[in-house]
Amino acid sequence: MVLMALATLRNLTDDYEVIVVNDGSSDYTAEILKELERNQPCVKVVKHNENRGYGAALITGISSCSKDLIFYTDGDAQYDVRELALLLPNLREDVEWVNGYRISRSDPLHRRIIGRIYHWVAKISFNLRLRDVDCDFRLMRRAMFDRVRLKSQDGVICVEMIKKFQDAGFRAMEVPVHHYFRAYGKSQFFNFQRIFHIVVHFTRLWWELIIIKSHRS
Repeated sequence: MVLMALATLRNLTDDYEVIVVNDGSSDYTAEILKELERNQPCVKVVKHNENRGYGAALITGISSCSKDLIFYTDGDAQYDVRELALLLPNLREDVEWVNGYRISRSDPLHRRIIGRIYHWVAKISFNLRLRDVDCDFRLMRRAMFDRVRLKSQDGVICVEMIKKFQDAGFRAMEVPVHHYFRAYGKSQFFNFQRIFHIVVHFTRLWWELIIIKSHRS
């Protein structure tokens, strides 16, 4: 996936970097990334010594960026990184960020059901206007993060990001993208313990952004 990202970026611009956050992987990920970093000067690897969560990895990745535009997606290749080329033309002068939405979700049935419930609960609870609030295929202007600070350390960071972007008045465009079955590894999200923590953190985020409106103070 890193190599495909590099190939895609070479066709779009001559000023780019690929940042990979290793969130405490315990397999051979570190060795592969070290080799990629050694042979690809545009690749930068940032390592967490222990698993800190999806949100923490995303915050680390964003804070490590040095370019004016930031694109991010997950490392499991369920999205086709080449479709970044579909997002870029939609980042016009009056648009701050471009969000992908899945044409169809290629996951097992139970994941699609839970994902759909999560989508509508988040959409209604936070008054989100996107058609796919949990599609991690986004192109953003780096300057947005001068006004928006992200705090969530887990998967609710996507809801936090969209809500804060929306409340800051940033305009979004939406572009359809493909979603594929996961070829390797297993999702860390769909187990009862993880879902319980997500519910707790989701409720806390709702209290902070909807009731207290702490991000507007």
